[in-house]
Amino acid sequence: MERGVLLLALAWALGVTLSGAARSPYQQVLHHSRLRGRQHGPNVCAVQKLLGTNRKYYTNCKQWYQRKVCGKSTMISYECCPGYEKVPGEKGCPAALPLSNIYDTLGIVGASTTQLYSLSSNLKPEIEGPGSFTIFAPNNEAWSALPAEMLDSLVSNVNIELLNALRYHMVNKRVLTDDLKHGTSLPSMYQNIDLQIHHYPNGIVTVNCARLLKADHHATNGVVHLIDKVIATTTNSIQQIVETDENLETLRAAVAASGLNTLLENDGQFTLLAPTNEAFEKIPQGTLDRILGDPEALKDLLNHHILKSAMCAEAIIAGLSMETLEGTMLEVGCIGDELTLNGRPIIAEKDVLAINGVVHFVNELLIPDSAKTLFELGKESDVSTSIDLFRQADLSSHLTGKERVTLLAPINIVFKDGTPPMNRNTKSLLLDHILKEQLSSKYLYHGQELETLGGKKLRVFVYRNNLCIENVCIAAHDRRGRFGTLFTVDKMLTPPVGTVMDVLKADQRFSTLVAAIQSAGLMETLNRPGTFTVFAPTNEAFQAMPRGELNKLMGNAKQLATILKYHIGDEILISGAVGALVRLKSLQGDKIEISAKNNVVNVNKEPVAETDIMATNGVIYAVNAVLQPPAFRPQERGDEPADPALEIFKQASALSKVSHRSSRLAPQYSRLLARMKQ
Repeated sequence: MERGVLLLALAWALGVTLSGAARSPYQQVLHHSRLRGRQHGPNVCAVQKLLGTNRKYYTNCKQWYQRKVCGKSTMISYECCPGYEKVPGEKGCPAALPLSNIYDTLGIVGASTTQLYSLSSNLKPEIEGPGSFTIFAPNNEAWSALPAEMLDSLVSNVNIELLNALRYHMVNKRVLTDDLKHGTSLPSMYQNIDLQIHHYPNGIVTVNCARLLKADHHATNGVVHLIDKVIATTTNSIQQIVETDENLETLRAAVAASGLNTLLENDGQFTLLAPTNEAFEKIPQGTLDRILGDPEALKDLLNHHILKSAMCAEAIIAGLSMETLEGTMLEVGCIGDELTLNGRPIIAEKDVLAINGVVHFVNELLIPDSAKTLFELGKESDVSTSIDLFRQADLSSHLTGKERVTLLAPINIVFKDGTPPMNRNTKSLLLDHILKEQLSSKYLYHGQELETLGGKKLRVFVYRNNLCIENVCIAAHDRRGRFGTLFTVDKMLTPPVGTVMDVLKADQRFSTLVAAIQSAGLMETLNRPGTFTVFAPTNEAFQAMPRGELNKLMGNAKQLATILKYHIGDEILISGAVGALVRLKSLQGDKIEISAKNNVVNVNKEPVAETDIMATNGVIYAVNAVLQPPAFRPQERGDEPADPALEIFKQASALSKVSHRSSRLAPQYSRLLARMKQ
């Protein structure tokens, strides 16, 4: 006995769980509205009414807290849930509506005009007699919203046109919202012409793009769903709509040229964002001719206007991302009564229904990145200043032609203090911002070498928090155009022009360091191939040391080598890869701590004077302090002989003069540093 009761309870609990899991989106939203309204009594639902209109929505959790529909404010009100009514003197809606036939139910649920037309068209005997029907009943406002001439045509021929129109709103079986599956169709009672059903994740249910306002009103001979529009028959495919509408002549020609006719004729549930003739006319003729003459770009353009599922305007109550056949995402939203695409109210006509989807007419062409040139990608983005530099340098042909390239384009903020003067050196540098292949950043790997149009080899560095090419790091997602890919980067590129030793010798700020490196026997190390990060003390850093400490250091080659090795990391670390704290192993063995805060890089808590001076075998940071290994504690001793230090300074002075006078590397670096310093 006890076991039987236990099994029965378990079965009941399981049934409730399964029932809850199977609840349709509409029922989920209705359930949430019921929960929000229960404080007002049994069977009370909370609804959101759009201010200034009669439009009401059952509320989901997100809407409840946002209190907005299509960006417009709503007011919460409470009313009886479908199928219930108030009882005078009692709280809430405790009484179920009387169960009657469909004809009588129409008058109860707010469809008295549909009830009246059912009487005048002689539909009444059928819907009050035996049977099992579903009627999608337009509310009174829906009939009032019809154009006067259309309504006159219907009611003046009640036995044919009006009767046929009403029977098109009916299905010859009982269909509840749980049975209204997204993307399905139901044969109507008018010549079995299908009704298109869409049941969206946000709980909105539509029939031929008319929204169900209150659903599942049971009757003795079926069910009534109250809808917000009078629906018209549809027998055309999307392709037939394109072929017959005079506002879509240019689109018609484009579809024919791309071979997409078959797709738009086939079964399916698509949304075509149909560019009007006006939309095509807004595009520069050169751009339009290029796309229309390129079959692949044209196909991408058209697929970018086709959503993978049918989306009726009534189903959009907030912004959402939708995937196109081209594989990209469009932001579909609404502002009041207007639909928006990527935040712009460019839909001229909505909800033109087809048997295989829905068409919205748009008055602007949506050109995907895959149909654009690099020049077009860049000029409309936050790298427009860079694009203008390439134009000034007469390099536009690389950005507009059919050459497969990748562009490293510095973001506009890089040039907040001005752009570099356009001369031969700047043009040469810009050529090194164009890579010879069309790349994708997700396929780049650490240590990869990329060749530029200027003939340079650039290295790829992959870090935990960044992807960098030499000194620049990628600052935004790739934008892949028809023939080129745009990498937005965080600064101007400075390609390496020599080894670490070459660079140090070429910069007179490091003449003391160069002399110290020679004395410590580390020149060969810093000239050979490798991956070094050198925190290079400037002359100022050495001069800031106490004289006794400096003398001791310079007079002891072994100690000097130890100190200098502590300034050399054993891998390349670009400043763009420095986060809150990075610990880098030095050649001396101890770890160096590098951190970044407020755009300032610090090494062992000392601010770095300049970052990312690139070399073929590493990267150099200029620092105005000599770093001390943790275990190395030099004591200042004033009686140390000064001769070794003086000798070092003599060597440094001589090297500085030679570098300043004759080094072939110094002029190029000094120009880069002067123009591109971040």
